[in-house]
Amino acid sequence: MPASANDVIEAVVDHGTYESWDAPCTVSGADVEYRAALARARARSGVDEAVLTGVGRVAGHPVVLIVSEFAFLAGSIGVAAADRIVDALARATRSGLPVLASTASGGTRMQEGAPAFVRMLDISAAVARHRTAGLAYFVHLRHPTTGGVMASWGALGQITLAQPGALLGFVGPRVTEVLTGAPMPEGVQTAENLAARGLVDALTPVSELRRLLTTILGALRGARLRTSSPAARPPRTPRTLEPADTWASVEITRRRDRVTLTDLYRNGIAVLVPLAGTGRGRPAIHLGLASVAGVACVLIAQDRRSDQPIRPHDLRAARRAMALAEEWRLPVITVIDTPGADLSAEAENSGLAFAIAQCVAALPTLAVPSVAVLLGQGAGGAALALLGARRVIATQHAWLAPLPPEGASAIIHRDTGHAPDLTRQQRIGAPQLFAAGIVHHVVPEPDGQAPDDLAAAVTDAVTNTLKQLPLRPDRGGAQG
Repeated sequence: MPASANDVIEAVVDHGTYESWDAPCTVSGADVEYRAALARARARSGVDEAVLTGVGRVAGHPVVLIVSEFAFLAGSIGVAAADRIVDALARATRSGLPVLASTASGGTRMQEGAPAFVRMLDISAAVARHRTAGLAYFVHLRHPTTGGVMASWGALGQITLAQPGALLGFVGPRVTEVLTGAPMPEGVQTAENLAARGLVDALTPVSELRRLLTTILGALRGARLRTSSPAARPPRTPRTLEPADTWASVEITRRRDRVTLTDLYRNGIAVLVPLAGTGRGRPAIHLGLASVAGVACVLIAQDRRSDQPIRPHDLRAARRAMALAEEWRLPVITVIDTPGADLSAEAENSGLAFAIAQCVAALPTLAVPSVAVLLGQGAGGAALALLGARRVIATQHAWLAPLPPEGASAIIHRDTGHAPDLTRQQRIGAPQLFAAGIVHHVVPEPDGQAPDDLAAAVTDAVTNTLKQLPLRPDRGGAQG
């Protein structure tokens, strides 16, 4: 049996802390038949409308809840329900509180037609105002969520969770078959399919919702990064770095035993909540709400061991993560380690250059602190997309080039044999990048250093750099 609105509230909030914000609903101009339907819905569901709103505490964090009740006319949203949602969002915004919207709805209430339908605009605008104020808006999609709810406030979450097995879609399967004459293919309108395609961040049953919210809210409340403390010192790069053969560095970054993103995860970077948006298979870019030495941040990290090249949707997901960091006033950490983006017709048709350009333009203009880590390979536009942070850290053998050295050789010499010489001529190595002011700090790599030791040194450099970068004035929003 599907969870009721009260079941969700009870499962999420601390016992005894929920306070309803709902005033009695009235429906003016309703005919006798509709009034009778409303009366039956109240008796069947035990609630007075298709949505309940109020405030409670989740592990001590105050949270505004907007929760659908499917047993009330299939959770459909009429004018009165829409008013209730808009009022709750506005009150949450004024109070500086995060919002959890838990949906289970067939969409707009057909008995009220266009007046109810257009209220989805008002709800969506209220969500936008809430997010613009720097406040958290989480969505939990329950079974089923379709129609105008799915296509408005149900799809506007900064983090979107979904009940496993839930029916989720634009128009429900029965209506789709009636209108098109053909059934929707099996498995399309499911939470699992949306998660696989990067449209849902996590499959989360109601029983796990409280635990996940506690993690997120705790991280956001702890994100009080301010100006540097007196004890914080910026990382220092030696004035003269040990000379290194650039081609040898390129070869080092391509070795199987080279430090990877996984090593960073073992040595100071913790992903608290992964963010979706990277499609099927092991993603080429990892996104997540993360913690670096206890500082909450948004992580956008390339994984050179991915089974897929970086594709346009990976970069669009990275752009989404940048926007989320901006809304939540969280610092951004990018990790660059890529042999280059996908070179295929599909990537071109999907707008690879456009996706790179959007990231290239967005990252330098963020008002939050940002640190880029050039961990190893930095080939082409895929590397440039994540380079434009306020500070750039590089490992000593890392490199950055317009193309892989073999590609540059092919352009200039029509072969790949000149790649080693071109790495030196193009000054792509970390020491040269530091001398040119492109990189602000180089993490030394002594001979024989273990990947874990290098990863720990990189994490320390990121932590110290973050402490030197002030966050813009906090308005208390996302912190809850």
